[in-house]
Amino acid sequence: MSSADLLCDKRQATRHLLMIRPSHFGPNHQTAASNQFQRATTRAPEVLSAQAMREFDGVVSALDQAGVQTFVVADAPWGGTPDAVFPNNWMSTHCDGTVVLYPMAALNRRAERRPDILDRLALGSGFHVRRVIDLSELEQSGSYLEGTGSLVLDRPRRTAFAARSGRTHEAALAEFARLTGYRVVAFSASLGAGQAVYHTNVLMSLGRHIAILCSDAISDPAERQAVRAELVASNRRLLTVSAGQVLQFAANCLEVDSPGGPLLVLSETALRSLQPEQRRVLERYTALLPVDVGTIERVGGGSVRCMLAEIYLPRPAQLDSPSV
Repeated sequence: MSSADLLCDKRQATRHLLMIRPSHFGPNHQTAASNQFQRATTRAPEVLSAQAMREFDGVVSALDQAGVQTFVVADAPWGGTPDAVFPNNWMSTHCDGTVVLYPMAALNRRAERRPDILDRLALGSGFHVRRVIDLSELEQSGSYLEGTGSLVLDRPRRTAFAARSGRTHEAALAEFARLTGYRVVAFSASLGAGQAVYHTNVLMSLGRHIAILCSDAISDPAERQAVRAELVASNRRLLTVSAGQVLQFAANCLEVDSPGGPLLVLSETALRSLQPEQRRVLERYTALLPVDVGTIERVGGGSVRCMLAEIYLPRPAQLDSPSV
């Protein structure tokens, strides 16, 4: 691949988000073994689904009121996709018009990859898709990389942070780096019980001027220092959270653009876990937008960041703009 084809992402945050309305939400037994955030439930499937949709609609409403544009797509009508509310795991978009499709560990999550959604972004919403990098064939060799769950991207510095796990494999990371030009900073992480953290974005979040990290989860001192050094080099303020706060989704948040300035979208669970000084630090750099996604968190094992797939694709008027 030539240097001209490598991704050139210049913005860390966007005002455009893709969300999937979870009409088939429920426990995913294929992911429970690796996701220590999932909780068993005895609630009836129809009750869970209705509550998840209410929470989802609340997030969309809060974002819309803040001036963040959401592109909402219905879950696939055929069902069997209990985790469809987490679209960031199967796709990422980039400022040069690239879409990357990712290899998923759970069989039932692979059905979430839908070409019709890319068509809607391109034809219905006016975004420009220049090329698709499809890594899903790596599933055939048992190598997985679950989008911006597995990868926390420093887009301007073209650096990808990744916690190794059963859903984030070295071979897939190497292929992602080869095809995109991103430099990978990989490390191992756990929350004290020896089980690998299933996705990097539950312990790390990057905004333009702030980084949230549970550095204690990184077991190897050299790897921990390497990650911290990268964040210092990026001129971000580092906010450290504890393993207990990670279990409350304190790091599973996303900075987005809004007409009023930077906005940090996080769950009410995450907000309650923050110490007053941690909250003050965040508010120096962003306004906070807390939303209630308690059912999605407990049953699905993911929080707000997992629900938001950023759209960085250009629109035709932007294609020649240096700000893209």
